[in-house]
Amino acid sequence: MKTPTISLLSGLLFGAGLAYSGMANPARVQSFLDLFGQWDPTLAFVMAGAMVPMAIAWVFQKRMAQPLACDTFDLPGTSLLDSKLVLGAVLFGIGWGIGGLCPGPAVADLGIAPLKAGIFVLAMLAGMTIHRITSR
Repeated sequence: MKTPTISLLSGLLFGAGLAYSGMANPARVQSFLDLFGQWDPTLAFVMAGAMVPMAIAWVFQKRMAQPLACDTFDLPGTSLLDSKLVLGAVLFGIGWGIGGLCPGPAVADLGIAPLKAGIFVLAMLAGMTIHRITSR
């Protein structure tokens, strides 16, 4: 019961942070990517604000024998930068630039603008399904 409760609270906090910071607004994200137009640096501050506590968390994680809410840490098994990772990052960036959304804000937007976000989420789920089928 402890893990689902912490997961739910973490998700709610993340969604609230996205809404409060304006990152659930696709126009704000697209304005950040518009370097030669109406550039909006807000996303850079949000990213920096996320990196500081994450850096602190990594320091604490290295000193811990196990996480507080589960039995083991779920860390990446490799730091390999291969063509699949690069292609995935490129596709993610293109989709983010076109749609102005990435998975977190898209799910948060389901409660704000369900039709627009729903189209994005369905396309995202279709892409995930295609990847799962083709990578077997």
